[in-house]
Amino acid sequence: MVAATVSAKGALRWQGGHPWIFKSDVSQRPDAPAGVVRVTDARRQELGWALWSPMSEISLRLLDRDPGAVIDAAWWHERISRAITRRAPIAATANACRLIHGEGDGLPSLVCDRYDRWLVVQLLSAGLEHWRPTIVSILDEVAGPLGILARNDAAVREREGLPRLTELLAGEVPREVEVREDGVRYLAAPWTGQKTGAFLDQRENRARVAQVARGRALDCFSYHGSFALHLARRADHVTAVDTSADALERARSNAALNTGCPIDFVEADAFEYLRAAERAGTRFETIVVDPPAFAKNRAAIGNALRGYHEVNLRAMRLLAPGGLMFTASCSYHLTKPRFLEMLEGAASDSGRRIALRELSGQPLDHPEILSIPETGYLKGALLEAMD
Repeated sequence: MVAATVSAKGALRWQGGHPWIFKSDVSQRPDAPAGVVRVTDARRQELGWALWSPMSEISLRLLDRDPGAVIDAAWWHERISRAITRRAPIAATANACRLIHGEGDGLPSLVCDRYDRWLVVQLLSAGLEHWRPTIVSILDEVAGPLGILARNDAAVREREGLPRLTELLAGEVPREVEVREDGVRYLAAPWTGQKTGAFLDQRENRARVAQVARGRALDCFSYHGSFALHLARRADHVTAVDTSADALERARSNAALNTGCPIDFVEADAFEYLRAAERAGTRFETIVVDPPAFAKNRAAIGNALRGYHEVNLRAMRLLAPGGLMFTASCSYHLTKPRFLEMLEGAASDSGRRIALRELSGQPLDHPEILSIPETGYLKGALLEAMD
């Protein structure tokens, strides 16, 4: 039986609920290609089964703690079906969601997003890639899509010794898919868009912002306009700001699919726009600040904090008295405590009395497992200007 032996440190990591064992904690490597292997500790006590990636720093990813488990098509079918069934309530308000969130669903390195009747998958480890035919067949059976696209263009695949490419795995997948989300329509781009085609993780926050929007509204880092479209359902006027002309062109196309208040699309750097608006004395009743991840790695956290502080400070100063602001960070390396600390500092420097109304995390389809910090990255706050 092919097996990997792990150190005491690696075994403790699994016992603590984290599914990863790094190369440095594999004391005896299995003589086997990428796939599934049995895992034992130094005393030869069986710990369970894991995906094995010979070239990766994350050598082992826990699949099942039961040494008696059989990792076969039936095992994958049960685990995938369970994840998809958990998302059933989302269908009442949206036709797009994440069906499988990797380690968050006990399916390490596997991502699967639904866009209406099509699926986009990412297989992000060599061990998982070995099971590709089985996984695709089960997704086809359980979800019944018209097509399955692999967005295997993520940089992490290079560290697994895997090629980066986008390829059709089953059926046909269109270049654009219309997403319907809480009464708002927009176009996702499965072949070329960010992530797997759209930012599905902000769905619940967009719906919440739509509930509280009013007056003049500002959407910073608008990208394809998803927040702006939700703001437009209740606000009197929306300004959507982004540096990308191509992104704003897609946002205009999305706006044309919806009825609501007017949206002005402004091609500008959000930092510069906010500074100019402050000098002009402009005020907004509703503001959304949803920047890209400023901290791509741990070394970047210092500069990222300065960026988050600056953009939130400027936005706070533009809030009308009683105005509401939703702000978010999708940087995993910016922890929740540091996110709140940053907001406290920005509020203090703004000279305003800023109240914390709500905190938000990830939606139902992006489960954050408390013992696996890597499954969580998104955090948000709804703030109110008290003066």
